[in-house]
Amino acid sequence: MTEKTSTGTGRYIAWLSVAIVIIAADQVTKWAIVEWVDLYGRVPINSFINLTHQQNTGAAFSFLAGASGWQRWFFVVLATLVSGVILVWLWRIRREGPVVLMGGLALVLGGAIGNLIDRARVGYVTDFFQVWFGGWAFPSFNVADAAITVGAALLIIDAIFISGKKE
Repeated sequence: MTEKTSTGTGRYIAWLSVAIVIIAADQVTKWAIVEWVDLYGRVPINSFINLTHQQNTGAAFSFLAGASGWQRWFFVVLATLVSGVILVWLWRIRREGPVVLMGGLALVLGGAIGNLIDRARVGYVTDFFQVWFGGWAFPSFNVADAAITVGAALLIIDAIFISGKKE
């Protein structure tokens, strides 16, 4: 076994690479939406999915979007702290952490940093996927939001069925 493998560094780098791919995909898709879709415009994909161009100054479901501006820096600080905790957590479990847990952490990390970049740079997050079900529209979201959601689901699955399971 090589030194790199026995220390888990290669595994840590692999999961960080997943986060970097999420960040890159998130930033590229947001750039494309800003370039090609007018603000509040819609591009139908099929009968229940639109591409749209929204600017969200709040959090999930536009929570705190109507606040006076303090929320921008609150979310920047929060995302920075969460990202730091996840980086340390991934490092500590790098040798033998469950794949589901590490994958969930990497997805949340990539999504948090993707949205952090937007908030720090322009003060809002660009959302662009809009899903309709009947007459109901799910709040618009982006690649980072999707990664955070899937990552959170993996963390819950890990907590219930893997790491949280008593032997």
